[in-house]
Amino acid sequence: MNSKTQQNSRSPLDMFLWLVVAALIAGGIVANFYFSTFSLAVRLVGWIVLAAILVGIALQTNFGKTSWNFIKEARMEMRKVTWPTRQETVQTTLVVVAMVVIVALILWGIDAFLLWGVGTLTGHTG
Repeated sequence: MNSKTQQNSRSPLDMFLWLVVAALIAGGIVANFYFSTFSLAVRLVGWIVLAAILVGIALQTNFGKTSWNFIKEARMEMRKVTWPTRQETVQTTLVVVAMVVIVALILWGIDAFLLWGVGTLTGHTG
C-alpha cells in the first residue's frame, strides 16, 4: 500500500462518515429498545432501511470504495470458474462418503483392538 493511499484512508471526511455510521448504529439500537412495543416486522423493516443507509454511507469512504471494487472483481472471477456438473458432484460426494465410512471402520477396529488389549492386561473382559 503506498503512502498516498494510506493518507487518503485517514481523511477527515472518512473519519466523519465512520462516526456517522457508528452514531446511526447506536441510534438504531436505542430506537429498537424504545419501540420494543411495536411488532417485530415493523422494527425489522426499520433495521433493513437503516442497514441500506449505513451501506450507502460506508460506500462513500475510501475503505468502502476499495471493498466494493474487491467485491466486483471477486464476482468477475467467480464467473470464470468452471463448476462441476451434477454427475461429477454426486460421484465426488459418494467417494467422500465411502472414504469416511472406510476410515470410520478402520478406527472402530483399532479402538476395539485396543479396548480388548487393555481389558486383557487389566483382567477386565467386555
